[in-house]
Amino acid sequence: MTDSTVSPYTAFAGSKLLASGPLAEVAVAVKIATGPIADPIIIFDNATGKSIDIDLRGSHREIIARLPQPVPASEVPAEPRGRGRPKLGVVAREITLLPRHWDWLAAQPGGASVALRKLVEDARRAHGDRDRARAARDAAYHFMSTMAGNLPDFEEASRALFAADRRKFGELIAGWPVDIRDHIVRLAFADHS
Repeated sequence: MTDSTVSPYTAFAGSKLLASGPLAEVAVAVKIATGPIADPIIIFDNATGKSIDIDLRGSHREIIARLPQPVPASEVPAEPRGRGRPKLGVVAREITLLPRHWDWLAAQPGGASVALRKLVEDARRAHGDRDRARAARDAAYHFMSTMAGNLPDFEEASRALFAADRRKFGELIAGWPVDIRDHIVRLAFADHS
């Protein structure tokens, strides 16, 4: 596979890939295709592998205007000032630990909050690749369940996917429709070929 990145959204008409790219482009392609294509059209968020619904009424401009827009962090509305460090974006939530954990955290330089932030950052650095691989596998599975759940060897292919047995996985899905098969592989393995 030569493409090492996955577009953010993909639409399928039956087993055929219809469009892939930013949501606005995919939405317009789906709107154009809804007349001549008889197959059901499904749009997928490739980050999760789950299908999404969009409102296709009106002109292309109206459709695009209704699409959810990502909110840049700099434009997130400020909440009322309270305790904590709002400039850092600190969010207070409850966690449950055993007394020995609280004792250890209290003994750390900077206290429990600093120690927990350091532990989380260390874990993110140490396990980032594994976490990305898990998210990619989960996205591939969600897409696969929707588009290939009734295809031959689905259960065995799922097992091979979760076992990270790429060779066996490829063998099991070899007979599936090309666009579905290629998209599953792109979702599952694009970042770690």
